[in-house]
Amino acid sequence: MSQIYLVQHGIAKSKDEAPERPLTDQGKKDVEKVAAWAAQAKLEVREIRHSGKTRAQETAEMFGSQLKPENGVVAVSGMGATDDVNAFAESVIPEKQTLMFVGHLPFLDRFASRLVLNDPERSLVQFRNGGIVGIVESEGKWLVNLLVTPEVV
Repeated sequence: MSQIYLVQHGIAKSKDEAPERPLTDQGKKDVEKVAAWAAQAKLEVREIRHSGKTRAQETAEMFGSQLKPENGVVAVSGMGATDDVNAFAESVIPEKQTLMFVGHLPFLDRFASRLVLNDPERSLVQFRNGGIVGIVESEGKWLVNLLVTPEVV
């Protein structure tokens, strides 16, 4: 059985404010709150992967400091906002481990839809900055089994 957690990065500054788009103070607070909840709920992940963009990296590192994944926090290619979710899914599905992916829309929405509906063009869930969507593979099917937003923590 595989478990995947998808996290949209926290609220980021605008490009005009900061071209690298780090998290805002509110974005940091939201992510810290959800990451602390995840640790308290004993979410276990083997590795946290992020897109490499500043806002995703900061978010991933905050989750990493709380969840302490065995294989750490790493940047990976293929998670850009408009990258090919089909190719990405095909590379991830065979891994059969618990992973967290921290990235951007529309990629995360399309990736979740690809896994659960086998159709990246049909929207499945409304992501929130700093929130977690959990998707589990069981008996050959992917199912949403968790949805946590900063507003409900």
